[in-house]
Amino acid sequence: MAQKYDYLVIGAGFAGAVVAGELARRGDKRVLVLERRDHLGGNAYDCPDDRGILIHKYGPHIFHTNDKRVFDYLSQYTQWREYQHRVVANIPGKDGRLEYPVPFNLTSLEAAFGSQEGKRLGEKLIAAYGGEKKVTILELRQNADPEIAAIADYVYEHVFVHYTMKQWGQKPEEIDPNTTARVPVFLSRDDRYFQDTYQGMPLKGYTPIFEKILDHPNITVELGCDALKRLELVEGAIRLDGETFDGGVVYTGQADELFGFRFGPLPYRTLDFGFETLDKDYFQSHGTVNYTVDEPYTRITEFKHLTGQEMPGVTTIMKEFSRAYTGGEGEIPYYAIINDENNALYGKYAALSAQYPGLHLLGRLAEYKYYNMDAIAARALALADGLLGK
Repeated sequence: MAQKYDYLVIGAGFAGAVVAGELARRGDKRVLVLERRDHLGGNAYDCPDDRGILIHKYGPHIFHTNDKRVFDYLSQYTQWREYQHRVVANIPGKDGRLEYPVPFNLTSLEAAFGSQEGKRLGEKLIAAYGGEKKVTILELRQNADPEIAAIADYVYEHVFVHYTMKQWGQKPEEIDPNTTARVPVFLSRDDRYFQDTYQGMPLKGYTPIFEKILDHPNITVELGCDALKRLELVEGAIRLDGETFDGGVVYTGQADELFGFRFGPLPYRTLDFGFETLDKDYFQSHGTVNYTVDEPYTRITEFKHLTGQEMPGVTTIMKEFSRAYTGGEGEIPYYAIINDENNALYGKYAALSAQYPGLHLLGRLAEYKYYNMDAIAARALALADGLLGK
């Protein structure tokens, strides 16, 4: 059974699907893909809800990249809907709630401080730093002009600190000052959340991309399959279904779980999602609205803004709550908590994996890093290049 395949790929998200597709197509390799969930696509999976609204089950996924190879690669499997992602912060104000673009920019200044005062402050910032620049809070705070320094304090308080506390479960004094220092103010009226060259949403959704990538006679996909119940790693040898497996293994799951949490679990943040379907055309002004000051959730996503789906009289929103990952049933590890201690712990698992020459760790969980979708696709393409010697 095991030797029917040249490669075993564990996980059918972007990392696993792309590398499996490339091994099969460019290398004519026989690939077995094992996926624990009952669907393809990993966290990028999308599907219609009970009312027919196309939702992203595991949180919003917005495609953007400057990598032409990745864009051209994915364009083989999807057409694109032109979409430029814009995000606003929703905060309490003196006369009701305010909304303004994030990252904080010249338009945000006018919304926060009033049209006239905001314009004056914007002109002062441009005079000091030049237009179309991203200036960090640290730079603003170091400016001798107290008004410019005060802008940094406003952005810290209203855009960054409370949102970060909710997202990462930290107190203000626990937040890394180096992270705070990098928070930008964009001296522009470009309200787009990303400035990447290639941006858009897959016209038919993400799931069809994975279906097309993995639709190849050399690829066998088994869904609802816990690969770790079939895989054994013993003294440098890999066994699949009780037989020695001499092919390559690309693993995209949790590195600590692969080795039975031998050195202890790696810490993550997880997310809870609250979906609500409403009998109205639209609920909010943008696809993503961040609640940066109050409310227990970090943001609300309204999917019709992202997908362009025309469904009058009904819309679905999703509230997003962040908390510590405990490893409990049904929890999903979304964000690695990157610090020196956790990196050192991951290093032990990486060193253990290196004892198995045919084993390759790929992706957010396997590498204990944060990657955007395009970066994962790029790494999968690069791994396939290396495995195929191309």
